Amino acid sequence: MEHLFGQGWEIIPAGGATGEAFIAQNEEERLFLKRNSSPFLAVLSAEGIVPKLVWTKRLENGDVITAQQWLNGRELKPAEMIEERIARLLRKIHQSKPLLGMLERLGKTPLYADTLLDMIEGELDPEVLMLPSVKRSISFLKEEVGNVSCPDMVVCHCDVNHNNWLLTEDNQLYLIDWDEAMIADPAIDLGQLLNWYVPRENWEDWLNRYGIELTKELGLRMKWYVYAQTLTSIQWYKTKGRFSEMERWIDYLDEI
Repeated sequence: MEHLFGQGWEIIPAGGATGEAFIAQNEEERLFLKRNSSPFLAVLSAEGIVPKLVWTKRLENGDVITAQQWLNGRELKPAEMIEERIARLLRKIHQSKPLLGMLERLGKTPLYADTLLDMIEGELDPEVLMLPSVKRSISFLKEEVGNVSCPDMVVCHCDVNHNNWLLTEDNQLYLIDWDEAMIADPAIDLGQLLNWYVPRENWEDWLNRYGIELTKELGLRMKWYVYAQTLTSIQWYKTKGRFSEMERWIDYLDEI
């Protein structure tokens, strides 16, 4: 990768789970590099949802390297997730036709609730399935799956954790780390964000800023997907051997 740059550039790992992200720096200039990013990144950049894509280059071995503008900033704090700018950017994402069109061209198809339930039941191992809170959650998902439907499937980020929101020094807000993006019910993102960060008494106001009403039907959809995502998290942490985090998500099932 070093041969993509002139003299004086240093390339260092940027951390992260995949090991495919790097920082290239030369005195005051910095770029964020990633190996084999999805073409989806170009549309995210054009829509102003992630920092600007500077260039894309293909290596001799077939790998594709993308370089994004490096912006000084910080991740959002949990208490900031209630702010109106979060609601506005998430609505922009969910309403974006270019984002939806690109995912469709990349072969993504909508993920419906019944398909997700089948996936969850197939991935949970016997030990997890025996947990009382997991049993109750699976029963809830099965009982309500026929009542969870959305006519307008959109591009969902699927991990709206506060760590994935970047606020720059000039007050620009971005949502980064799009590896898990899919076409799905916007309740996937909304349920995560509201349940994790927004006090229940503020849900209606937050959703009004997003642009919709808090209906009984929407409440059910959000609850359904939060249960589904929590079950997936429990299995993921168990598989990774991160048992303290697994226990935290098990406890969370009883808090929803």
